[in-house]
Parts: sequence; structure tokens; C-alpha cells
Amino acid sequence: MIDAAQIDHLAQLARLHLTPEERAAMQADLTRVLGYFEQLNEVDTGGVPEMQRPVTLVNVLRDDVAGDVFPVATVTALAPESMPDGHIRVPRTVETD
Repeated sequence: MIDAAQIDHLAQLARLHLTPEERAAMQADLTRVLGYFEQLNEVDTGGVPEMQRPVTLVNVLRDDVAGDVFPVATVTALAPESMPDGHIRVPRTVETD
């Protein structure tokens, strides 16, 4: 189901440097996971009512409290690309045609 080009693309997006053995293992694992979803697609769920969650959840909110911040040098060192003025440049995540 998953080909080598898709594995390379996923590795690039996740910034992973995979060995050929790791690529093959990841391809096998993801193909197996997608196979489970294919099995689930074969199950007849016609009489099963839809639900958003199996349990009722209640949001527990807390007040925002200012805390320690990372130094700018630390943040820019972790960024994929930083500008001299301290701004961080990140890759585009939404493609436009």
C-alpha cells in the first residue's frame, strides 16, 4: 500500500534520517496498519448509531499563568531557519495552487 517514495516523503516531513533497513521496516509497519483499516472498512456498521466519543467528556480549564520563557538564542537554535532579527522561518504547511 505504501511505496518507497511515500516513506521518503514522510521521513522528510518528520525530519527523520532513515537507514535503508529502517525505511523497509517503516514501510512494512505502515502497510500493516493500513491493512487493519481496510479490515475495519469491511465491517457492516449499518445498524450502529453514530457517536462522537465513547464516554462523556468535560473540559477542565485552568487559568493561563505566565511562566518562564526560553531565551531567544535557544529557540532560534532549535528552529529550521532563523532570521538575523530573531524571527523564525518555517516551511509552508499549506500548499496553494
